[in-house]
Amino acid sequence: MIQRRQRRIVSGMSMKLTQENTGDANRIRRYDAGSVTVNQTVLTRTLLLTPEWMDEHWGPETVTDLTGAHVESMIAHDPELIIIGTGRHQHFPDRSIMGRAIQAGVGVEVMNTEAACRTYNVLASEQRRVLAALFMIEPESD
Repeated sequence: MIQRRQRRIVSGMSMKLTQENTGDANRIRRYDAGSVTVNQTVLTRTLLLTPEWMDEHWGPETVTDLTGAHVESMIAHDPELIIIGTGRHQHFPDRSIMGRAIQAGVGVEVMNTEAACRTYNVLASEQRRVLAALFMIEPESD
């Protein structure tokens, strides 16, 4: 059974995810503006994540910087689905770049990073071959 607790703070968005029976798989425990916590590791830049593997030094800083080479590095992990978390808001990458994944028979879903974190955890708990490319949530602008 997956249990989730939500905690909002006045200065911005914060979400803590609590899960039981996760084994050794990579799970997202928390996300905030500027960070994502995978297991006990706090990450502060764009990362790639599968249930078995993590690259915390991967890729571009923004979705607009995403290239075909980045997509190829995602496809190399043989996911059935790539989830792209694009920060605070949903931003679609260039169609020609994402077409590479689709041509390889890999599904692609684009959503904000909050939704991507939650979706990744659900699919990973179902033992699906999911890969998440997570861009950090930007601080709220005044």
